[in-house]
Amino acid sequence: MKRRATHSAIQYRQTAASLTLCAALALAACSSSDGKDEASGESSSVTQSPTASASADPKETAQKEAIAAYAAYWQEMEKLYADRTGKSGRLDQYAASAALKNAETDAKRAHDRGRIYTGSVVVTDQTVTEVNATGKIPNAILSSCLDISNWQTVDAKTKRPVSLPADRLTKYRIESTVEKYPEGWRVTRDEPQGTTC
Repeated sequence: MKRRATHSAIQYRQTAASLTLCAALALAACSSSDGKDEASGESSSVTQSPTASASADPKETAQKEAIAAYAAYWQEMEKLYADRTGKSGRLDQYAASAALKNAETDAKRAHDRGRIYTGSVVVTDQTVTEVNATGKIPNAILSSCLDISNWQTVDAKTKRPVSLPADRLTKYRIESTVEKYPEGWRVTRDEPQGTTC
């Protein structure tokens, strides 16, 4: 599997978002008012897709399941950031490794600053750029357009919007690695590419 967690990529993530998964938050609020959080609590729950029949094309099945897991990952992210206690959602069912650690760390930082996120994240234009359906750890690399323009940073107590830089990116390309664990597909890396879409 192709992994691009190079030293410079890690530095980019830390400075741009301090966590890959919250690249969305970082790009949305990469200023001194770096609060992160809430999301729409009304996201419908998405379950892992069942394993396809033996007659299905393994590559096509892997692509569909990886894309479904990525959508569910963002729904759980919304719940995590919306709840100041950090107890809402089941992000660990859709994320692992660096993506999970970074998201939990970033959400806690936002909550500690008294901020949450309301609204929703929209993921569009998903393309599977690489897929390995038969390796020891099946995996896929996804390229998506992440729109966080409706994911608003607000003060947890007053619910008033937090001022953010006017020139921040709110719709940008993001590249993600999704791996198939015994329990199901998990997002393990989520990196903004710094380009609009």
